[in-house]
Amino acid sequence: MLSGDVVAVWEVALSDGVYRIEFAHGTTTGKRIVYVNGKEVIRKDWMFKLVGKETFTVGGANTKATINIEAVSGFAYEYSLNIDGKSLQKFIDDRAKTTKTWLLKVGGEDYRVVLEKDTMDVWCNGQKMETTGEFVDDGTETHFMVGGHECCIKAASGGQKKSGIVHHLLLDGERVGAYAQ
Repeated sequence: MLSGDVVAVWEVALSDGVYRIEFAHGTTTGKRIVYVNGKEVIRKDWMFKLVGKETFTVGGANTKATINIEAVSGFAYEYSLNIDGKSLQKFIDDRAKTTKTWLLKVGGEDYRVVLEKDTMDVWCNGQKMETTGEFVDDGTETHFMVGGHECCIKAASGGQKKSGIVHHLLLDGERVGAYAQ
């Protein structure tokens, strides 16, 4: 499926899943192909300009992605990925502040649960979950179901000004460790 011209591969974690972006660049023909999760999204077979940009969207929310192609020296090229107008590293750092991710196994199935802290939206394996929120004495609780099991994301003060709001996922009342992004 992928040609031998793949020169760069990135993984981008969005709320609705982790996307693998692969870029093929023919440095003699100028050919450019972008794959997202193995599916071709851009193909340009002949390009006289070997440097430039390719812009496309990723994920259900059509997040803007741009691959930058720059000449380093002679016929050597450097490739970088921008997501939502930010370098990939800046995007990852910003998402670490605005989302919380848990990986769990329920009934032998793997689940990836993502909380978007700004909207309190909950995603599980790429699907936006139906949730019920309520205020409790020590913060808030967001309830939803995963694989027939009750889940609850508790949001409470971390007790110190620097820690802000702390989020914990409970599966059938048991705390699940967070995934380091």
